[in-house]
Amino acid sequence: NLKYNSERDFEEAAHLSSDGSMDMYRIMKTLYDTGFDGVIRPDHVPTLLGEDNGNPSYGVLGNYFAVGYIKGLMEAAEQETRKLNAMRQEGG
Repeated sequence: NLKYNSERDFEEAAHLSSDGSMDMYRIMKTLYDTGFDGVIRPDHVPTLLGEDNGNPSYGVLGNYFAVGYIKGLMEAAEQETRKLNAMRQEGG
């Protein structure tokens, strides 16, 4: 995520939407709705307790965390779309 301080001044932020200026769910929902089939990879992941590999922001555990977060957002987007489609089919 990114946190905008002004139009031309931003900094990296943690993954959650509340930590930055981007709505991470909305981004993932848009990718799902448009049929995006490219590569998504986390960058600058959190350094988790007990993992100091000398290369902050690129730990294995942090990558697991970030991939899980991304997969969770994508699953939520898929489920929302299925629910909306079911409602439309039922006439709701």
